[in-house]
Amino acid sequence: MKQIQALAILKTGANVFLTGEPGSGKTYVVNAYIQYLRGLGIKPAITASTGIAATHIGGMTIHAWSGIGIKEQLTKQDLARIITNKRITSRIKRARVLIIEEVSMLSPPTVEMIDLVCRKVRENEKSFGGMQVVFVGDFFQLPPVVKMEVGKQNKLMEKIEGRLAYDSTSWSEAEPLECYLSEQHRQDDSDLLSLLSAIRRNECEQEHVDLIESRKISNETTPGEVPKLFSRNVDVDRINNQVLAGLASESEQFAMRERGPKQVIEALKRGCLSPESLELKVGAAVMFTKNSPKDGFVNGTLGVIEEFAGENGYPVVRLRDGKLIEVEPMIWMIEENDKVVAEITQLPLRLAWAITIHKSQGMTMDEAIMNLSDVFEYGQGYVALSRVRRLSGLHILGWNRRAFEVHPEVVVRDRQLRKLSVAVIDKFIMMGKREIYDQQIQFVKECGGGKKKHPTSQKAPLGARLAEMREKHPNAYRSWSEEDDIKLKKLHGEHKSTKELVKIFGRQRGAIRARLLKLELIEK
Repeated sequence: MKQIQALAILKTGANVFLTGEPGSGKTYVVNAYIQYLRGLGIKPAITASTGIAATHIGGMTIHAWSGIGIKEQLTKQDLARIITNKRITSRIKRARVLIIEEVSMLSPPTVEMIDLVCRKVRENEKSFGGMQVVFVGDFFQLPPVVKMEVGKQNKLMEKIEGRLAYDSTSWSEAEPLECYLSEQHRQDDSDLLSLLSAIRRNECEQEHVDLIESRKISNETTPGEVPKLFSRNVDVDRINNQVLAGLASESEQFAMRERGPKQVIEALKRGCLSPESLELKVGAAVMFTKNSPKDGFVNGTLGVIEEFAGENGYPVVRLRDGKLIEVEPMIWMIEENDKVVAEITQLPLRLAWAITIHKSQGMTMDEAIMNLSDVFEYGQGYVALSRVRRLSGLHILGWNRRAFEVHPEVVVRDRQLRKLSVAVIDKFIMMGKREIYDQQIQFVKECGGGKKKHPTSQKAPLGARLAEMREKHPNAYRSWSEEDDIKLKKLHGEHKSTKELVKIFGRQRGAIRARLLKLELIEK
């Protein structure tokens, strides 16, 4: 399914499970839908299973949003406490759409508790209290953490049936439409895509093993300034502290600022990839922890501290392409009822010699060094491998048997999801554009959203227009990099036609001409 098709289905108000391989654009579709809803005055509840995932989408954890906290089951007293909490009940009653990111990390009992709270608070026995619920995630990635006795870990890890969100009765009752995104926007390397696809099917053959072997390195040949991915925090902290201490330059400290209730602040801190106290030195390898395309970086962009500049002494980071960025503090916040409840402010950076596989989830990395010898969970190796753009950016120190395995039960489910997604597309094609549009308008009315004219007389929201535009021009309205400019100058000098440049750069004719004008390669 294409992104534009999934977005159109979401707009009808149907419950949806939005899934697809890493890099297929799940978060992009969610953000486009959020923008669409907000443009119509509809306030979605934006949540995620973990604090890290919540910060990526500007939301809060589903546990905090619903009031269930860390409970594994709800007693009558727990439910009564939640129902009488004005802050919790206010946000649940106001919400018309509930978005849950990284749903793969929620257990069935947790999904059922959320469903129960929504029904009780909204006094509506329909699934999730009558809200549209949008599950987002990929079950090949990290599953829920389960408590287990020492000595039984291996045995319990072999079976996950009944452990995943889709096994819950609440999932079944919600009857979400399967929207399986099939495009790839992260990897463009056929060898890496072949490897990831083989792992996803549990069909690794000798050719795939050879690809993995070809990327094996030793500690002595480890490339510098490339982040290492580990399964354990202790390894990450050890490496980052050791390398930083070895730099001769003077240390600079940047403390996080905070404002709001202590409990909410602590939740924000847990979800923030930038540390509470950030120690940096000239020469330190760093990674950006927020998305800011206009400033030239995204979550996972790598660089090195060049200097500390300006009155405030903020760090200047040199990116891989040579671009220099003076990094200023950014804000992570939690909003509720159009008000900022709490916020923390810190530089959007962290040390990048090492990072855990768990915290890398959601990142796009040019290169990564991986030691998968201690991988203990299905999907951990797959998550690590799918962070990089190309096979040439993959450097493997070691691995074990589990590193490139995904659970066979999830493989079977994935095949079913792909087929169901095709059936959903067929259903909506049969309905026709007019009927789909009528459903979208009806849903807006039910949510109390602003009036929307027929699409022929009013432009669609920007997010939807961009999604449709990028079907033909993948880089429409994206920033030009220095590499793009160099390439454009070279190709223009070779007398490439505008039509050829449009195809090469994935941009519209007007954008190509505007850039040529800016670079003074043509005259008005």
